Amino acid sequence: MFRTFSRLALAAFAALSLAAPATAAETATPWSLAVHGGAGVLERGELTPEKDKAYRAGLNAALEAGAKVLKAGGSSLDAVEAAVRVLEDNPLFNAGKGAVFTAEGRNELDAAIMDGATLKAGAVAGVTRTRNPISLARAVMEKSPHVLLAREGADQFSKEKGLEQAPPEYFYTEERWKQLLAWRKDHQAALDPTHLFGTVGAVAMDQAGHIAAATSTGGMTGKRWARIGDSPIIGAGTYARDGVCAVSATGSGEYFIRESAARQVCDRVAWKGETIQQAADGTMASITKIGGDGGLIAIDGQGHVAFGMNDLGMYRGAISSAAPTPRTAIYADEPSPR
Repeated sequence: MFRTFSRLALAAFAALSLAAPATAAETATPWSLAVHGGAGVLERGELTPEKDKAYRAGLNAALEAGAKVLKAGGSSLDAVEAAVRVLEDNPLFNAGKGAVFTAEGRNELDAAIMDGATLKAGAVAGVTRTRNPISLARAVMEKSPHVLLAREGADQFSKEKGLEQAPPEYFYTEERWKQLLAWRKDHQAALDPTHLFGTVGAVAMDQAGHIAAATSTGGMTGKRWARIGDSPIIGAGTYARDGVCAVSATGSGEYFIRESAARQVCDRVAWKGETIQQAADGTMASITKIGGDGGLIAIDGQGHVAFGMNDLGMYRGAISSAAPTPRTAIYADEPSPR
């Protein structure tokens, strides 16, 4: 009997030794990252091939920056900040360098970041001199007792904390200025359908299982009276809670605020037992019902990514330990990366 057992054990061992070795992706500690670069009424052919390629390259660069952090065992908070900084530095996107102009011809920048592990958050609104507003939002979270700072106070805090400053001309781009001039002639003319809701964002899960979210925007062309949208509002455009979900939204911010969109996604997961995709779709349906437009990206506590939108497109992408090559999509009829 002992000899029979030994032969069976040896046979099993031989079979295991002949099996194909596990791939690096299969054995790696799971991590995941998704980004967005805003939503719009995009149909195929709206973008030139060159513009399409440039947007995808920008998304890829952001994904690679965040993935570099996660692959090395870095935190989800570091990853979303790194990804968003890349998008803020890219003039194609309405955040940081590519921010749109207000009615008065200024660039007023909003951003928020949230750590799902601690529920700590930081946000800024209407800042005018910080090169990377997402890093200023993080400084508010980590170096002040507050969550949200605005306008002159946020600018002063940025200088005091030593963040990189930029003169007004740094944020100037010819395309955004032309949009403002068009808006001044006809307040609908500047609503470029290929990038109607200009915001950037990222959500991530790191190897420790912690999640985070970050969002940054220049707001709306021609905005007045120090208008603030959903991006820097915790629970509206940005939210993260470990084990549940992290969200970054883009769209008609007033509607996302009314629906507490980012928090709603997480509540649907936590309270209703919905999958992250069901929660994203359900939240976008609630926004559609009251007249809002846009989209959002989300990630659950296991690193599953979801994209929800009610427009014809959203600049979006994802990368993970299981699929370590960046994947991007633009059009609504284009399968979203997973």
